[in-house]
Amino acid sequence: MQASKQKINKNLEKEIFQTLYQLLVDLKTPKEAKSFLEEVLGKSETTALAKRLAIAYFLEHNRSYENIKQNLKVSSATVASVDKARKSKGFILALKKIEAEKWATEWAGKIEKLFKRK
Repeated sequence: MQASKQKINKNLEKEIFQTLYQLLVDLKTPKEAKSFLEEVLGKSETTALAKRLAIAYFLEHNRSYENIKQNLKVSSATVASVDKARKSKGFILALKKIEAEKWATEWAGKIEKLFKRK
């Protein structure tokens, strides 16, 4: 579906975006998120979003443009675009959440190993 360039009522626009944001918050599992994203956005748009997040994550971890291009099969322009945008509030929030999840998973594994030893 192509987005219409015709403007809608500001109140209606605010309401439909609030509904979308609340829906995203209410998705409980990765399976629910996958189903929603792939059916609403489509596989290619979901893949593009995932790659943009991965680019930002890899840039934060000092991967080179060339490494990112080769591994994610993206263009220099895409990497540059994400590099420019990754200091915005949305990317900063997303990267913090990714790091927190990674940290929690890592420490959960370490704690589990400690208790298995005894």
